[in-house]
Amino acid sequence: MINSAFNFVKIFISFLLFLFSIQFSAQEIKPVSNQFLMNIELRPRVEYTSNYFLPPNDSIDPYFYTTQRNRISMSYTAEKWLIKSDIQEIHVWEEQNLKSKIGSINFYQLYFETKFKSFNIRLGRQSILLDNGRLFSDAPWAQQGRAHEGIRLMKTAKHFSNDFFFLFTRKYGNEFDPAYSPVASNKYKYLAVNNFNYNFDNGFSFNSLNVFDLFENPASGNRYGRATSGGRIEYKSNNWYYTLNSYLQFGRTSQGKKLFAYYFQPEIRFSFNTAILRLGAEIISGNRSQLPADESESFDVLYGVTWKFNGNMNVFTRFPADVGGKGLVNPYLFASFPLTDKLSVRSDFHLFYNQFPLKNDEGQNVKKFLGFENDLSLKYTPIKQLEINYAFSWYSSTNAMQHLPKIQDENKLAFWSYLMVSYSFNAVNTKH
Repeated sequence: MINSAFNFVKIFISFLLFLFSIQFSAQEIKPVSNQFLMNIELRPRVEYTSNYFLPPNDSIDPYFYTTQRNRISMSYTAEKWLIKSDIQEIHVWEEQNLKSKIGSINFYQLYFETKFKSFNIRLGRQSILLDNGRLFSDAPWAQQGRAHEGIRLMKTAKHFSNDFFFLFTRKYGNEFDPAYSPVASNKYKYLAVNNFNYNFDNGFSFNSLNVFDLFENPASGNRYGRATSGGRIEYKSNNWYYTLNSYLQFGRTSQGKKLFAYYFQPEIRFSFNTAILRLGAEIISGNRSQLPADESESFDVLYGVTWKFNGNMNVFTRFPADVGGKGLVNPYLFASFPLTDKLSVRSDFHLFYNQFPLKNDEGQNVKKFLGFENDLSLKYTPIKQLEINYAFSWYSSTNAMQHLPKIQDENKLAFWSYLMVSYSFNAVNTKH
């Protein structure tokens, strides 16, 4: 492992020196304008939860805590390449520990990228947002964000773009709380991704996403491969928007179980002058009761975000654990209201069902209906550099939630609220 890492570093340094030599040679012929940009972001957030578990809370109720992310983003851009670096520090103030403590200090991003007309290479730690963020997202709301390490090959043209990734995880140090690491949620050993997008001239667009992740069982040393294949089509016509998103997942789970699962999401959106309405549903497949113990039909949403699709409270975020392996059916209605150029309000409604019924202690089926969630959020941008977000969410449970790990008392409402302020500014912006 050490030799492999050392060889990778040598190749990386050689690659950088090669590109630098090209750049310096080009500068002797034609001077170029280089730019150094430094942006500083301060983002404190206060959160309150009651009657349900949301990390870092795992036992205390109600739970009140504050986090703050301080991020310094730097980039150096030349004619044919750039270097990007995002350093972040996250502070945590908890109810039981009034003293400030550092949750994490790390690089959110640190990569080198070439800058050519239609084909570029990015190498290093990088955020990844693909399509609508369902399977791959940079998790912008999370204080730590989400990033991956590896290489990205990017091809662009007038009507299409294609990205290929080869990513990996390694053993990271235990100096900081893994809950605030941008790479902590990546469980694969190696990951290969191809994302293709094509835009037609008549309002149609098509996105294809194919993923293969390789897992390694730390106890046995066995490796298992999982594939996810599918895509999304969308059509825009005047104020109407239609989309259909679907994927198949097959191979082996990280535990070695034989896997065949699916994901399905239709949605319609209509835009008024004073509101935007979105009506849709998500179907995330789960296990039938008669399924053999060595097989799985539970779809994993990979490395995307769940609050954007399954509610701000993240009651259902870890699949298949948070749904008892029985899948999730989530009809939803989102309504957004831009009140002014600086102020907007949004209300999201969710109904939650298991695809297949859970079992009670006597082995009998329980009702599939799990509950209802409503998310109210307010966004205010008084100036370009400052954004203020406030949200209040509540979840009304059914008795079926007593068999799942998130709600403490299914007979009471669960609440979550937050207030977040984000202030960012350019501290340095020079060209030479």
